[in-house]
Amino acid sequence: MYTQNSKDAFNEAKKVIPGGVDSPVRAFKSVGGTPIFIKRGKGACLIDIDGNKYVDFVQSWGPLIFGHCDKSIEKAVKKAVKKGLSFGAPTKLETKLAQKICDLFEAVDMIRFVSSGTEAVMSAIRLARGYTGRDDIVKFEGCYHGHSDSLLVQAGSGAVTFGTPSSPGVPADFTKHTLLAKYNDIKSVQKCFEDSKNIACVIIEPIAGNMGLIPADIEFLKEIKNLCEKHGALLIFDEVMSGFRASLRGATGLVGVKPDLITFGKVIGGGMPVGAFGGLEEVMDQLSPDGPVYQAGTLSGNPVAMSAGIASLEKIINNEEMYEELEEKANMLMQGFKKVANEFDIQLQTDVRGSMFGFFFNENEVKNFDDALKSDTKLFAKFHKGMLKRGFYFACSQFETGFIDTKIKTKHIEKAISAAREVFKEIV
Repeated sequence: MYTQNSKDAFNEAKKVIPGGVDSPVRAFKSVGGTPIFIKRGKGACLIDIDGNKYVDFVQSWGPLIFGHCDKSIEKAVKKAVKKGLSFGAPTKLETKLAQKICDLFEAVDMIRFVSSGTEAVMSAIRLARGYTGRDDIVKFEGCYHGHSDSLLVQAGSGAVTFGTPSSPGVPADFTKHTLLAKYNDIKSVQKCFEDSKNIACVIIEPIAGNMGLIPADIEFLKEIKNLCEKHGALLIFDEVMSGFRASLRGATGLVGVKPDLITFGKVIGGGMPVGAFGGLEEVMDQLSPDGPVYQAGTLSGNPVAMSAGIASLEKIINNEEMYEELEEKANMLMQGFKKVANEFDIQLQTDVRGSMFGFFFNENEVKNFDDALKSDTKLFAKFHKGMLKRGFYFACSQFETGFIDTKIKTKHIEKAISAAREVFKEIV
């Protein structure tokens, strides 16, 4: 596979962009080699600047549920662009998209748009702190909620610890109010509430997507909700990734637990940069200008992004049955990978939720970040390289989630499984 143009582009980028990329995982550090520079996307596929074509199982990390260059979303964006790129003033488009999300999520009475998932989570936590008058938050090892200071926290040696920064540039004073718990381990959450009487909220990905795909046990989520109610803390579901990917009503619609706040992103932008946070009216009323909790953004509710989001959600709502088909294809892919891995005595753990899938080169079931870290990342890197050579684009880290879009056909999946067999034969 010829990739010299990508290599040249990467070297050129490194002269003016730190690491040559604008988001670290894109640098291919986890899998080795040179990142592929993309020229265009079409349907289920990506085409790089060397002319190589790949079936795309990343889908811009989730938002492109209808694949690249969907005609209805493209049409909506073009129509909006002709009226203006940004106004910094309200439009009816914001209300229209907000109403669609509120109608679908029982836990969302009101919603506010921002420009990224990081911004949505940061704002939701500030709102929770303002509403409760408390400072501490609980997050889970391995759950990624964006790069705001209080969430860049690493685990200590115990099951639960007050956080210490995991990145230079983050003062310890910012993270001392962040308590860490273990995913799918209710005792670790109970320990947090024993250690602090000042907890404003618990934030969790109900379907974790940034330590690989690891769904939370439903009973675990119910017990967290009970703890929050008992201690007067808010429960925040981070659905930036799982929202409209796991189901029409995200993970929230699958688990039967009603959070106090939900963060959104990805799909609600239809490929444009959009985030949002919403929840119960009594909580959302605390936001400025009605309440004392300040949050603002010049590009929040951007008309082009809102138009893309409306087109995306309208198409989803009118085709809810597609989730069954997407999940069938995700299961087909994962079952196929599992079967061919078994042929070569390779231990592979897989999981699927709606259009989301994940796999670990691991001997045991993966239930939390500690389990995920026991995966064979070197084997994953070899697998990733082999699949890329054969025209299949997977996330460039063992600890990420894959996605199926409506343009991925059975033939694409069958070819991916055949390619996986070739790669396994090559690397074992």
